[in-house]
Amino acid sequence: MPPPDLDLCWPFGSVEGLDSDDIRTTAYEIFFTSCRSSPGFGGRNAIQFYSSTSSADTTSNSNGEQNGSSKSSSSKGVGGTSATSRFKRAVGLRMLKRSLSHRKSNSSSSSSSSSGGIGFSSGRKSMRRPLTCAEIMREQMKVSESSDNRLRKTLMRTLVGQMGRRAETIILPLELLRHLKPAEFNDSNEYHIWQKRQLKILEVGLLIHPSNPLHTTNNTHLATCLREIIHKPPLDTGRNSEAMKIVCNCVVSLAWRSADGSPTEVCHWADGFPFNVHLYLSLLGSIFDLKEQTCVLDEVDELLELMKKTWTTLGFNKPMHDLCFTWVLFHQYVITGRMEKDLLSASLTMLTEVANDSKKADREPVYVEMLSLVLTSVTVWCEKRLLDYHASFSGGKIGAMEHILPLVFSATRILEEDVPAGVKAAANNYNSSSSDSAAAAGINKVDQYTRSSLKNAFSKMVESGINVISRKMSFQKVCETLIRLAQETEELAFKEKGSFSMVLKKWHPISAGVAAVTLHSCYGALLKQFLTCNSDITIEMLTVLQRADKLEKLLVNMVVEDSVECEDGGMTVVREMVLYEVDSIIFKFLGQSIAGRLKRIKIVVHKAKENETWNPKSKTEPYSQSAVELIKQARELVACFFDIPIAISEDLVHEFADGIEKILEEYATFVASCGSKENYIPTLPPLTRCGRDSKFIKLWKKATPCAIAGLSPYNIGLGLGGGDQEAEGGNANPRPSTSRGTQRLYIRLNTLHYIISQLSSLDKCLFHHPTSKIQKNRNSTRQAGAAQHFEHTRSVIISATQHVCEVAAYRLIFLDSNSVLYGSLYEGHVANARISPALRVVKQNLTLLSAIVTERAQPLAVKQVMKACFEAFVMVLIAGGSTRSFSRADHEMIEEDLKHLRRLFGEEVVEKEAEETVEGVVELMGKSTEQLVEEFVSLVGCEGSGMGGGGVNSGSSQQTLPMPPTTGRWSRSDPNTILRVLCHRKDRVANLFLKSTFHLAKRA
Repeated sequence: MPPPDLDLCWPFGSVEGLDSDDIRTTAYEIFFTSCRSSPGFGGRNAIQFYSSTSSADTTSNSNGEQNGSSKSSSSKGVGGTSATSRFKRAVGLRMLKRSLSHRKSNSSSSSSSSSGGIGFSSGRKSMRRPLTCAEIMREQMKVSESSDNRLRKTLMRTLVGQMGRRAETIILPLELLRHLKPAEFNDSNEYHIWQKRQLKILEVGLLIHPSNPLHTTNNTHLATCLREIIHKPPLDTGRNSEAMKIVCNCVVSLAWRSADGSPTEVCHWADGFPFNVHLYLSLLGSIFDLKEQTCVLDEVDELLELMKKTWTTLGFNKPMHDLCFTWVLFHQYVITGRMEKDLLSASLTMLTEVANDSKKADREPVYVEMLSLVLTSVTVWCEKRLLDYHASFSGGKIGAMEHILPLVFSATRILEEDVPAGVKAAANNYNSSSSDSAAAAGINKVDQYTRSSLKNAFSKMVESGINVISRKMSFQKVCETLIRLAQETEELAFKEKGSFSMVLKKWHPISAGVAAVTLHSCYGALLKQFLTCNSDITIEMLTVLQRADKLEKLLVNMVVEDSVECEDGGMTVVREMVLYEVDSIIFKFLGQSIAGRLKRIKIVVHKAKENETWNPKSKTEPYSQSAVELIKQARELVACFFDIPIAISEDLVHEFADGIEKILEEYATFVASCGSKENYIPTLPPLTRCGRDSKFIKLWKKATPCAIAGLSPYNIGLGLGGGDQEAEGGNANPRPSTSRGTQRLYIRLNTLHYIISQLSSLDKCLFHHPTSKIQKNRNSTRQAGAAQHFEHTRSVIISATQHVCEVAAYRLIFLDSNSVLYGSLYEGHVANARISPALRVVKQNLTLLSAIVTERAQPLAVKQVMKACFEAFVMVLIAGGSTRSFSRADHEMIEEDLKHLRRLFGEEVVEKEAEETVEGVVELMGKSTEQLVEEFVSLVGCEGSGMGGGGVNSGSSQQTLPMPPTTGRWSRSDPNTILRVLCHRKDRVANLFLKSTFHLAKRA
C-alpha cells in the first residue's frame, strides 16, 4: 500500500478491509507455501547459503549440505549465494558491502529452529550460521517466528500423505482455518483477529476481486452464503461445525471454478486483479534492505527466482512481473526521497523489458489495463517534475533528469502505441519511421518542459519576498524590483545554459535557445505591464528600460549561439521573440511624457479661460498671473525635458518646441478674444438733407442769444480755448474717462508683451541648455544656434497685440470718451462745441494709459488711440447725424481743432494715412457747394446733367444719379464721402441737389 503523503499516484487502487500488514503476511504465506520444496524451505537438512569469503564456519557444515548445492557450485560461491548478482549487474545496481546472508542468526533463532518441522535445519544450538532464503524472506517481510511456525505446522498437517501436492491447488486461508486452533495463539483475541484476516482474505479473493466473474445463479448463491458467514460473529472451526462445513463447501466450489466452466487444475482464490498485484508487489518489496531502503539485497537473484513459484497461484506471468518490478523500483526511488539514482536507472532498464513485452500479440486484457495504469502514473509523476525541473532537480539532483527523461519518453511511447485499442498491428510494425515520430515527440515534450519550468522559475522569482510587485509599492521601489529581476533572470539563463540545457540538448538541439526565448517572454510580459501603468518617462524608468535592453541582447545572443548547428540557424525560435524595442519605447514614452507635461500646461490655459479676471498682482507685475504661471510651467517643462539622460534628436526638440508653441498661441488667442473695434464704432446714420430755415437752426439761434458777431466762443471765456495756453489756463484738469473694462484690456496688452518678452529665454533654454545632449540631424533644414523656435508664436502674439490695442483704443474713444468727443463735438453749432474739452479728457486718458501699459507696449497703444481719435473726428464731420450741420464758414474752426488734435499726439505718432484721411475730409468742408456737386457728379460719371458752370440749377435736372456705395474708406476722392459732406451742408444748393437727385428726406 502506498504511503498517504506521496504525490505518486498508486495505480492499483485499494483492497477493502485489508491493510499493508495483512497483505504482506498473506503474501509471505503464499510465498512460503509455493517454495516449500525449495532448498532452505523443506526437508530435514535445510540448505544453507555461504559467500565465497565465509570463514571457517563454512567447513563446519555437514557434507550433505554441501552436496545439496553442488549442482550450482559452478555459478555460485560456496554454500549457494551468488558472488555477484546477475540482476544487479544487468540493471547497474551496486553490491552491498556485506550480503544479508552473512548476517548470523542469533542463538535464540538457532534454538527455535531446532524445534523440528518442515524447513528447520538441524545443528547445535551454539552454532551461528548464515541465513537461508526462507529466513531472509521472513525477516524482510517482518513475519514473526510464531506466525511462521503456525504456517509450517499447517502445511505439515495439510500435506500429510500428499507431499507431492502442488501449491496452486491449496486454498491456504481455508487450510489455516481448518488446522489452526485457538490454543495455538497467545490469547483468544489474537486468534479472532487472525481468523478475521483469513476470512477477509477469502472474501477479497473469491467475492470482491474474483478472477472469474460470479455471473451464474449457483455462484451467486454460494457467494451469498459465504458472505453471510464471514460477516457473522467468530466462526466455529470445529470438526462438527456446520458453519465450517458450509464455508469449506462454498470456498472450494468458488475457488475451483473456471471461466468457461471446464475442469481446472488450479484453484482461483488469490489471482483476481488487483488483489494478486497487491500480494506480488508486497513480495517484490522485500528485495530492499530494511536498514538501507535505497539498496537492493545481493540475494535478489535467488529471491526473484523463488518468487516465480508464486506466479501460478497469483495468476502472474513474465510481462506482469516485469511491469510490477518496474513499478516497485520506481516507487522505491520516489518514497526514499529520490536519493538513489541507481533505482531510477534500474527502472529504465526494466522499462525496456516492458516495452518488449507490450509488443507481444498474446497480451491479456488485465495486463493491458495494468500497463496503462502503471505507465500513466509514472508519466504523470515524471512530467510534473519535468514541468518544473528547476525546483525538482536543483541542488545536485540534475543527474536524475538524465534517467527520468528517457523513462518518460519510453513510457509515453508505450502508452501511445500499445495501450489504446486497435493498435496491435501498429505495435507489431514498429520501425524507424515511428522512431522518427518519437524523436519529434521528444523534442516537443522537452520544449514544453523547458517553457513550463522556466515560467515557473520566473514566477517564483517574482513571488519571492524581495521581488513581489504590488500596487501599493512606490514607483521607485517597482523600478528597483524590475532591475533586480532582470539581473536574476540573467543568472537563471546562465544556470539553465550551463546545467539543465546540457542534459536537455540530447533530446532538443536548441533547448537553451527555447529557454532564452521563454525568459525573454516572461520578463517582457512584466515589462509591458509596468509600461502600461506608467506613461511619464523618468530616470528610474529609463534605467529599467536600459537594463531590459541589456537582458534582451544577452538572451538573443544565447539563442544565436545555441542555434549555430541548426539548419535554419535558429530563425524559427528567434522569430518567436517579440523584441522589446527599447529605443522605440523610450522615444514613444518621451513623446507621451512631453504630451502629458504639455497637457499640464494646457490646464493653466483652461483655468485662465475660466477664472482670469485681468487684475494685475502688483504695479511691478502689470500682467495676468496666468501668464506668469504659464511661462513658469514652460520653463520647468524644458528643464525636465533635458534632465532625461539620453541623446535627444534635434527633430524631437523641434517637436517639443512646437508643442509649447501651440499652447502659447492658444493662450495668445484667448488674450485677444476681447471683441473687435467694430463693436464700438457707431452705426452710420441714414442720409438726410439740411433745410435752409429748419427748426434745428431756429432752435440753435434761440439757444445762443449772447453770440457776438465775429467772435468765437474761445474769445469770450467759455473754456474752449483754442491754444495750449487757453487749455492750461481754463478749467481744472478733468478726471480720465477710462473705464475698468478698458483698463483690463491694457492688462491683456501687457500680458501679451510679457509672453513675447519671455520667448527668447525659452529659445535659449532649448538650444543652450547645460545638460542637453542633442543629436544633430544632418537632414535638418534649421540652422543651429539661431533663434529657430517660436517665430510663428511671435507673429501670432504681435497680431494679437495689434488687435487688443485697436479694441482698447476704440473702446476708449467711442465708449469711454463718447460724451466729450463723438457724442458732443460740434453738436448744435461748431463755435459752441469745439474740441478743447475732449482733448483735455483724452490727454488724461493717455496719462493713465502710460501709467498702466508697459513701456514697450505704449507706442502701439498710443498710435491706436490716435487713429481712433482721427476716425471719431472724421465721423463727426460726415456721419454726425441730424444734430450736426456745417457751413463753409465752419471750415476754419474745424481746421484749427484738427491742428490741436494733431499737436496732442505729436508728429512722430500721427500716421500719414490717418492724417491724409482727416485732412481730405476737412478740405472738402472748405469747398463751396457747387464745387462739391461738380466733383461728386464727375466722380460718379454722370456728365450733361444740366448744371451750369457758374451755378447749379438743381431743380432743372431731370436725371437721377446712382447712389454711391458706402465703403467706409473715407477720402476726398470718395463719392460717398463727398455725398455725406453735402448731406451735412446747410445751404439751398445742397438741399435742392440732394432732393432732386436722390430724393433724400429732410431732417426732422
